Parts: sequence; structure tokens; C-alpha cells
Amino acid sequence: MFVDRVLSGMRPTGALHLGHYQGVLKNWLDLQNEYECYFFVADWHALTTHYETPSILEENVWDMLIDWLAAGVDPSQAVLFIQSKVPEHAELHLLLSMITPLGWLERVPSFKDQQEKLTQRDLSTYGFLGYPLLQASDILIYRANLVPVGEDQVPHIEFTREIARRFNHIYGKDVNYEKKAKEAIKKLGSKRGKLYQKMLNRYQEQGDLDGLAEGRALLEEASNLSIGDRERLFGYLEGGGKVILSEPKALLTKAAKMPGIDGQKMSKSYDNAISLRDDSKTIEKKIRTMPTDPARVRRTDPGEPENCPVWQYHKIYSDPDTQKWVDVGCRSAGIGCLDCKQPIVDSIKKELAPIRERALKYEEDPAALRNIMADGCDRARKIVSDTMRDVKDAIGTSYF
Repeated sequence: MFVDRVLSGMRPTGALHLGHYQGVLKNWLDLQNEYECYFFVADWHALTTHYETPSILEENVWDMLIDWLAAGVDPSQAVLFIQSKVPEHAELHLLLSMITPLGWLERVPSFKDQQEKLTQRDLSTYGFLGYPLLQASDILIYRANLVPVGEDQVPHIEFTREIARRFNHIYGKDVNYEKKAKEAIKKLGSKRGKLYQKMLNRYQEQGDLDGLAEGRALLEEASNLSIGDRERLFGYLEGGGKVILSEPKALLTKAAKMPGIDGQKMSKSYDNAISLRDDSKTIEKKIRTMPTDPARVRRTDPGEPENCPVWQYHKIYSDPDTQKWVDVGCRSAGIGCLDCKQPIVDSIKKELAPIRERALKYEEDPAALRNIMADGCDRARKIVSDTMRDVKDAIGTSYF
């Protein structure tokens, strides 16, 4: 039976904050219960923009992993690993670089965007230019068909699809390809084989997309096929070659609007973040010092909730009754700003208390954390070995 496989990663930026928790980690907690998930520390990606400060990398990696586990990411449900401990990522990146047109890399939207934003850094390196290809390799090597991203990351997924398509086009038609495809059809059995041929004809002769979709579904359910035969028949169905690298789809996620305590985007570099391991006193101090609607100069001045960063927190943490109380009270000056902030203080304290407690366990027992990651890296390497075997066979570098 075909299983949806999810891949997602984060750059190691150190201890995480509420923005990471609301925007990424909560989504991971849902995904790990529904799909086969691979979550990785993108330490090589961190070097594409911060190659000159490697000294902080290791500490950041372990801090971030502690927060993942403390937040509830479960290594018994998802495979957790560190990118650089699975060197096959780099190997596939190298091989794909041989067929990737330079113009494809230069047109990725974030290439120019990051250059404009990070003007203080020297980004005139191949590592920075080629990071979308490394990102594509991260996805393709696991044959992940679902990648959770926000709308701004969709071009990266489309780039990955184009790379897979180009690789399959160049290397997918092996010797006696059509003969091998027909032999694979026989392995489906008489009934399924006839259905597959019928769907193939509907798609290739009539352009019927339903025929394509039904043919794919039939192959996904064919448990008696080897991976090679299944991928060969996927390509044969589409009129191309063997599908060696699968094209992923973007799994769009709704970005949580979690501003920092100064109203800007929450970021450790802005010194405006609430960290997942902040204690109760720190949380209360940070929330109580948050700016509010500038129109409320005095306690008796009415306000506009949409102009207040605290209101964005209420949208995430407060129930409808509390939101109504805040909305009416702010507009009528019936409540003060400290009154408005208190439910947020209470909610964040309640949410972070168990995370802080679980984090302490890994802080006090770093060996347990390292054992979890060693196991995850081993499991990841077993998965990618199949992909690399097929890639090398297709290219012709499986010498012995």
C-alpha cells in the first residue's frame, strides 16, 4: 500500500520561540499522527548564509532539537535526523547539479530577495546560489510526496518538481524500457493489467486526466510490485520514462500571525521573542511591556484592537467569549491594556509550562538526546540508500 511521506526541515537557529511553535511545530505534531514523517535539522542550509560563523552551529543544533522534543515531536512516530549526518543528501545534490541549468537557480524568487535583505553578508557563493538544489535533493532523496510549506515557498516545490522531471526525462528510459514496462504490467495480474492498459489509453489517446489519476491509484494499491516496477509503470502511464525521482506536492500550511513583543515579526535577532523555555516571570514581564494601540494614551481613551499587537495573540490564544470581551472593552475603554494582557499571560504560561518541564529532561541528559538522533540518522540513511541505488543505476555509475 502506498503511504504518503512528508519531509520538512528547519535551519538550526538555537532555542526556539512561540513563532516557531505556532507556525511550524504545531503543524508537525498533527502531521506525525497522520503521515510517515521525516523532520530534519538543515545544518548545511545554515552554512549557505552563515558560513563565517560555524562556532555556534553545534550548540544551535542541540538547542533546537531539545525544543522539538519538548514541544511533542515524537521520535517513535517521526524520523528525526541531522542533514549533515546523512551524506547522501550531498551526493544527490552533486549529481543533480550536473543537469541543473544555471538560469533555473537564478530565477528562484528567494535568490534575489535574500540578496537584497542580507546585504551585510557576502552571498556571492555557489552554496547560496545552489541552496534551492540542495533543498530539492533533501526532498527527492526521500521520495517525499508532501512538503508542508507556506505560499511563499511554493516556487521551491515547483523547482523541485522540474528537477525531478528533467532527471527522469534524461535517465528514465533504461535499456529495453518498453519491454520491461510490459513485463511489469503482467505482474499486475490479468484483471488489473487490463484496467491499467485501459486507463493508459484513456490518458494518452484521449487526454483524459481521470484516466491518469485512476491509473496512479491502481499502481499505488498494487502491493506485489517492486519499487522499480511501480515507478517504471508510473512513467509508462504518463508517456515518459521510468519515474526514478518522484515529484512532490506542496502541502500548504496556514501561517500563524505571531508578532514579537514589539509588534514586528517575532525573531531572536530582533530581541522581541518569547522563547519556549522562558520561565513564568519572564513571560509575564515580556507581555506586560508589549506596546498597545498608540491611540490609547490614557486609560479612558477608546482603542482599536486591530492596531494592537496584543490582539493578534488573542486571536491565537483566546476563546470567542474572551475575544468579545477584549473587543468591546478596548473600543469602549471599559478595560485597560493590562486587563487585556492578563488572559494572554495566563494562556502562554499554561502552554509553555509542560514544554519547559520536558526540555529540562533533555538538558540534564544530553546522552539520551544524542541516542535519539543517532537512531534517527541511521533510519534516514536506510531510506535514502534505495533512492541512491536507483539514481546510480539510472546514471550508470553502479560499477559493482
